[in-house]
Amino acid sequence: MAFQERLHYERDLWATGKRVAGIDEVGRGPLAGPVVTSAVILPHDFDIPLVNDSKQLTPKERERLYPLILAQATAVSIGIGSSDLIDQINIYQATRVAMQRAVLGLGVAPQHLIVDAMQIPVDLPQTRLIKGDAKSASVAAASIVAKVYRDHLMDTYDRLYPGYGFKKNAGYGTAEHLAGLADRGVTPIHRKTFSPVQKIIVAQSRS
Repeated sequence: MAFQERLHYERDLWATGKRVAGIDEVGRGPLAGPVVTSAVILPHDFDIPLVNDSKQLTPKERERLYPLILAQATAVSIGIGSSDLIDQINIYQATRVAMQRAVLGLGVAPQHLIVDAMQIPVDLPQTRLIKGDAKSASVAAASIVAKVYRDHLMDTYDRLYPGYGFKKNAGYGTAEHLAGLADRGVTPIHRKTFSPVQKIIVAQSRS
């Protein structure tokens, strides 16, 4: 069964007595909003077969799974890299910092990390998987938590900064978002080093 396969990395580590955290991120590509990471430690009897890569799930399914994961998980943590941090140190480094924050924020200390293709600056052994959210249930759970958390955040920003379509586009550069940028300018949550935003800032400084 696919779900059981997604637990095989965890099972191998559990067999050696290790407490395992899965870590994933969401929001590296948008023009606005933070990058959000999550770290999740699953119990050995974790049993939510629908938990899979968040991109394979509908928004409704993610919303349904989110409280179930929070209820079953041994520990869950969120790490955030703000748009300011992204502008200061670049998106890749900001993602690593946000992942570090998520790991350090766990109420229970992990002994091994399973990460979706990144190296986190913490002194713990790490298994790095390409497309980890499809291969590890812990990473999949983290991907769902991070995605739902960030979507809720962008819904709030949509109310704070109307006219950009943040509720629908999650900060990605859709036509509606770009039109909002051209029309209303740059908000405090925009990533000023990202090309379309940078162009607007330059254009507005000239006008």
